[in-house]
Amino acid sequence: MQIEYGRGETEYGPGVSVKLRGDEIASAITAYLVAHGVYIHGARTIRVDGDMVHECEIYVDPSGFVIFKGDKLSGRGPGSE
Repeated sequence: MQIEYGRGETEYGPGVSVKLRGDEIASAITAYLVAHGVYIHGARTIRVDGDMVHECEIYVDPSGFVIFKGDKLSGRGPGSE
C-alpha cells in the first residue's frame, strides 16, 4: 500500500492517493465479507467488471482526508489541517 498526497492540481489542493496491490485488494474484500458474516475458505478469484484485479488507486478529494498510522493527510495538501 502506498499513501501519498495526490498529483492533482485542483483549486482546493492535491488530494490524497491510496494505491493498493492486488493482494491488498483481496484482503480488503475478504475483511468486508467477514464483517458481513461471509467466510470463504480456499482459493478465490476476484474480478471487477470481468477483469482480474491487479492494482487500484483510491483518490481522496481535497475536501476529505486520510488517517494512516495516526497521521492525518488532508486532501488540501501538507500543512493544511
